[in-house]
Amino acid sequence: MQTATLADAPIRALTQQDLDAVVAIDAAIVGRVRKSYFQRRVKAALAQPDLHVQLAAQDGQGVAGFILARRSQGEFGRIRQGLRVEALGVRAERQGHGVGRQLLDALADYARRHGVGELRTVAAWTDHGMLQWLHSMGFQLTSDMVLECSVADGYQAERDDALGLPAAQTPGHETDYGAPEGNDFERASRSHCDVRAMRAEDLPRILRIDQQITGRNRSAYIEGKLGEAMDDSAIRVSLTAQLDGAVVGFLMARVDLGDFGRAEPVAVLDTIGVDPGYGHRGVGHALVSQLFASLQALHIDRVETAVRPTELPLLGFLLNCGFVRSQRLAFARAV
Repeated sequence: MQTATLADAPIRALTQQDLDAVVAIDAAIVGRVRKSYFQRRVKAALAQPDLHVQLAAQDGQGVAGFILARRSQGEFGRIRQGLRVEALGVRAERQGHGVGRQLLDALADYARRHGVGELRTVAAWTDHGMLQWLHSMGFQLTSDMVLECSVADGYQAERDDALGLPAAQTPGHETDYGAPEGNDFERASRSHCDVRAMRAEDLPRILRIDQQITGRNRSAYIEGKLGEAMDDSAIRVSLTAQLDGAVVGFLMARVDLGDFGRAEPVAVLDTIGVDPGYGHRGVGHALVSQLFASLQALHIDRVETAVRPTELPLLGFLLNCGFVRSQRLAFARAV
């Protein structure tokens, strides 16, 4: 049988008609069918094409491989724009023939043409095959710390903070958060301010708070995140906190339903901001408390985020909320 060459797999934009082929390639790799994940990714790309890049490699048999990436514009004040590689797959008989490299090079070319400075991704340190491939593709380990928190542990940490309990008095994790004790915690943790779902009319105030914190106008980034929240509340959990009749803080998170073969959905905390004039009044903790409550209702068990080690106040805040170092590592490749 003649071996297919790279020229047999030109790169093109992924379309809805490719969905079944992509799902089949992915299922052969991860061992289970994740059609709903890819349906949502294609839907999101159609709704906001400027924020998503989805490419397919084509050969005589159809889709030979695919790559899905999302534009990251300013999580936690990051200045440099990037494309976050979230899913990649190559048909079994085409693996080892350079299709993955071809897809990644096409993604890097897109990044260069659109002023995006780097490709980013995250992988588990135990995924040796992926780590070896990332190394061969020119990715390097970054200094970003990937943190994670189970919703139950986050609830526990927030409950202790709200009720003023030292760690030694923390009850076991079997606590029933639907019981009166849990309700007391929720009332205590949110008594500082009113936390609700983000609305379109909150945008001007959110932009002012973000500019006070970062010193930059990031309206495109904030507006894009808000647009995602308005379009699909099952994917976005975006919140605002109010005090004295004004928005004084905000939080933006999203639900990832399976990038790089994760077995369970996870929430990714993109950014959190509190008006400097309302610091140390429990606004941040109230926002995170409501995030945990919202994720529990969505049956999401874990939250993940990435923080630069130089962001000591943010790092300390997240650790205080129950976050710990993840088993996943952050990588980047300059383009």
